[in-house]
Amino acid sequence: MFGARSIGRRRQKDEAEKPFWISFADLMSALMVLFLVVMSVALSSVTKRLTEQERGREQRERDIQAILARFQQAANRFPGIIVDATRQVIDFGEQAQFEFSSSTLTGKQQALLRAFVPEILRLANDSLGKRILKRIVVEGYTDKTGSYLSNLNLSLQRSQRVLCAMFAKPTAGETALTQPQLEDIRALFLVGGYSFNAAKDTDALSRRVEMRLEFLGIGENRGIAKGQTAGNFGECALAGP
Repeated sequence: MFGARSIGRRRQKDEAEKPFWISFADLMSALMVLFLVVMSVALSSVTKRLTEQERGREQRERDIQAILARFQQAANRFPGIIVDATRQVIDFGEQAQFEFSSSTLTGKQQALLRAFVPEILRLANDSLGKRILKRIVVEGYTDKTGSYLSNLNLSLQRSQRVLCAMFAKPTAGETALTQPQLEDIRALFLVGGYSFNAAKDTDALSRRVEMRLEFLGIGENRGIAKGQTAGNFGECALAGP
């Protein structure tokens, strides 16, 4: 009887003295498991982001190569125009060369530009073009004769003359550019003068205009020109020969 009571008291005492907190080792084990779970989730998220960025870069490069190939196919129908895929420029060769100290294009050169522009706009406004093409910069160059600043002004005039040729009234036998096409030219094309930087092997080849293709970055969209009045293009009145 007394023995049973004594055993009961010892059991109650033992149970009362047992701590209800988990041991330090168990706590560290639980924290380690939690840490591993959190790190696994974080690494998975980072890896996913890197993979998506890499896919984006690869897709962008494929798009660039694809549209360059399309521009080359279009240029093949116009003798003298080539697309330099390495430099990502449209090179007009003799079709956009100038006489010494001149920014004047011949009537034949202007007609060729106006004939080629619809091809540019067609490619710029299809699904691939809208996804990858940002803008086209018309770049004017000079030979090395003369000062840098005077040639800078001349090279800028040359690139401006190309834009003026696009907006000029067509001659007999040409198809006039439509109002939407002219609006697209204004929104898509920029002009730049580069003096005798990037001069070519001869002075004649250096006196030229090229069109450089600029592409959208990953996640970037082509901007929409705002605040421009429809039409109202004006007329070119450039000084100089």
